[in-house]
Amino acid sequence: MTDPDTRTDLHATAEAPMRTAVILPWRAEGQMRDATARLAEAVELARSIGLEVVHTATVTLRAPQPATLLGTGQVASLGAAMAAAQAGLVVVDAALTPVQQRNLEREWHCKVIDRTGLILDIFGERARTREGALQVELAHLQYQRSRLVRSWTHLGRQRGGFGFLGGPGETQIEADRRLIDDRIVRLRHEIEDLRRTRGLHRAARQRMPAPVVALVGYTNAGKSTLFNALTGAETFAENQLFATLDPTMRGLDLPSGRKAILSDTVGFISALPTELVAAFRATLEEVAEADVILHVRDVAHPDSQAQRADVIAVLDGMVRDGTLDADWPRRSLEVLNKADLLGGVARAGARPGEIAVSALTGEGLPALRGAIDTRLSEGMVTAGYDIPVSSGAQLAWLYGHGEVIGRQDTDDSIHVTVRLSPDDRARFERQHLPSADGTPER
Repeated sequence: MTDPDTRTDLHATAEAPMRTAVILPWRAEGQMRDATARLAEAVELARSIGLEVVHTATVTLRAPQPATLLGTGQVASLGAAMAAAQAGLVVVDAALTPVQQRNLEREWHCKVIDRTGLILDIFGERARTREGALQVELAHLQYQRSRLVRSWTHLGRQRGGFGFLGGPGETQIEADRRLIDDRIVRLRHEIEDLRRTRGLHRAARQRMPAPVVALVGYTNAGKSTLFNALTGAETFAENQLFATLDPTMRGLDLPSGRKAILSDTVGFISALPTELVAAFRATLEEVAEADVILHVRDVAHPDSQAQRADVIAVLDGMVRDGTLDADWPRRSLEVLNKADLLGGVARAGARPGEIAVSALTGEGLPALRGAIDTRLSEGMVTAGYDIPVSSGAQLAWLYGHGEVIGRQDTDDSIHVTVRLSPDDRARFERQHLPSADGTPER
């Protein structure tokens, strides 16, 4: 058998999809989710990039083996099953060390990848923006670098080299690692430049400003369908895992007349590769800056509670690394989506702090808009101003940035009572009300 390379290049052509086996090593202790649902998720991950799943199996994992993860008898019986199914690829829904991956390839005579490699390949296929593509490439290279170990015999051969690849006697593994390290450095510089540009855009939005509402949730919870239903946008929304990878933003009209910005983000997943958690800073930063976080859940999914715990674990990890404030639960709402699959919002079992909706049918969306409006109103202050009739710009500013709850028109002025955030109140009074010398403060 030839040595497989270290890339996770799994894309099959439409004419000849790669025949794939999906194996789930499973330890029931401490698990919130069901093994059947976890295996079904792994199968959907494989199918989402066009792989033909011809064999699946759940294998009880009693004591992980350093060499192959699985026991000797399990490796042999699975090898026979995969040979009978003529599988050319095996997806092991677990984290494999480079040595385990290599040994399983030798035993099964086909390419083997783990959960991280599969998710990285999906992200590589789905990323659309320049920053998303760079972040995926960075995560790929970080993962590949960990695969460059001495067990890969084709990387252990000596060779002479030209100047830019190192001098004579440099081993191939050292040259490959150095090339990867150089590319990682360049990618980080490019991503940092894009991040600074995005920061300028965010600062411009804050000067407007409009509150930001961010959608988060487990992959395939229906975030993009909900995003489209609330904003009238046409963001790509499919019943598949990781349909959305790059942050998308659109305007959102609220019952009070205020406008907000709704941000759709990448879905989380259990055992999300750490390389990707760190890489998708664009999504994480939008969540961190959001005034309201909507945690969208697939209430009809059998593992809904376990998926909820996975999302909260990622958000809590953001708190620990300083990306997200610890008070994020105070500004969050849980949205129980796909209530239509349970017979409607009345049967979804929503508790206080939860709003049941169906993004597909539109049921419950007015209540969700109202809940977002209410949450944004928390902490706002009420103020009254006499606006000259000739100052239409001031009046428009108050309508655009606050909630006007009272208005009295006279011949000379308009008295408005408005609810504003403390920052907006200070901004309005600084820009439009006269200072001690009779001129507006700037």
